[in-house]
Amino acid sequence: RFAVSVGYWKDPYIQYFVRQAKERKAPEINRGKLACYYARVHGVGHLLKAFLKKTECNCQIVNLGAGMDTLFWRLKDENLLPKKYFEVDFPMIVARKIHNIKSKPPLSKPIMESHSGESLLIDSHSLDSSRYSIIGGDLRFSSDLEEKLKKHNLDIQLPTLLIAECVLVYMTPQQSANLLKWASSTFPTAMFINYEQVNMADRFGQIMIENLQRRQCNLAGVEVCRSLDSQRERLLLNGWETAHAIDMMKVYSFLPQTDVKRIEGLEFLDEKELFEQLMQHYCICWASKDSRNL
Repeated sequence: RFAVSVGYWKDPYIQYFVRQAKERKAPEINRGKLACYYARVHGVGHLLKAFLKKTECNCQIVNLGAGMDTLFWRLKDENLLPKKYFEVDFPMIVARKIHNIKSKPPLSKPIMESHSGESLLIDSHSLDSSRYSIIGGDLRFSSDLEEKLKKHNLDIQLPTLLIAECVLVYMTPQQSANLLKWASSTFPTAMFINYEQVNMADRFGQIMIENLQRRQCNLAGVEVCRSLDSQRERLLLNGWETAHAIDMMKVYSFLPQTDVKRIEGLEFLDEKELFEQLMQHYCICWASKDSRNL
């Protein structure tokens, strides 16, 4: 929300989900973190739009651990909605999101506009329209997850994009492996995008882990985040045909230079080294299974 408010990218919907923070973070955290968020939004968006283009939007998206994400509304504005867009998160998070959607017309109206068929189904822990579904569930239990998605008209034959941003790292390696295996074995044509930490075995990574532990935040799956190789390997070992991983510094170097100049002008950063270290400790990985040769 802060990044959007200072102009890093446009998101007219985040204001309805997240209150503006009053305090301003320390400049090096600000600039480094915000540029990292910016690269993440653009990196994930680039892969997502490539998938939508290849499938001509005749596909479905499953956003795992979606939280207060606003992607559905932004895709609708760009006329890029897939056939169906699913979100899954813990029931408590989902209840909060549904409450916001129900009480704020700029959120509920686009769902109604894209809905066709019978009346829209909504209760405290799920919402189902013809183009958008939000489901309360636990990603650590994939059989339960599949049952809930199918109830909301998941079509396993349709090309499917699964997105997980800072989600798998909170599960044990076995739990995330089960989820990845479930996804690769369920959909004949699919792509998986994962954004999370990497290079966590070095000193900088250890400090990140310690800082999070002090805030009672345990990264149960951090051992899989040792390197870009370990990130690729976990995808290939769990049934994906191809897998790639690049750190956020690399993603940042791919961004259009005019845009990079613009965002670097938004906030002053003299801690270039700290910024680069932070960017080298996050990555985007993507894997695919391609029965249709898309």
